[in-house]
Amino acid sequence: MSAPLYSRDILSLAVATSDHLPNPEARHHATARAPLCGSRIIVDIDADDAGRVTGVGMHVEACALGQAAATLLARHAPGRSLADIRAARAAIAAWFGGTGDVPLWPGFDLLAAARDYPARHGAILLPFDAAIAALEAREAVA
Repeated sequence: MSAPLYSRDILSLAVATSDHLPNPEARHHATARAPLCGSRIIVDIDADDAGRVTGVGMHVEACALGQAAATLLARHAPGRSLADIRAARAAIAAWFGGTGDVPLWPGFDLLAAARDYPARHGAILLPFDAAIAALEAREAVA
């Protein structure tokens, strides 16, 4: 394991996925998988009438970086809309592609070392992809 890639902060975030347990009672669910690495996440989201996230539960099968990204999503998604999460995902992808700065999503600077590891990008984007899918499903029935 590379110390800069798997820092104490990353590992702390990775184990913190247990703070956001699956919530089968949530109104919106999505499953996403990263084909390159096989990471998988199930996201359970509740949203208010305006479409803003009110709660996130999840089951994550991913590397420490994917787990850390999932924790950051779950911690900071409440109060955000589908458009906000789409914009964050786009900023992350641009940053990975070398055309943007570190995304403004809180705590994302802790994942800066992962930028040099393209094989990990899918796992890091995965929680955002799943949240977007869950919120898009919400809009489809709203």
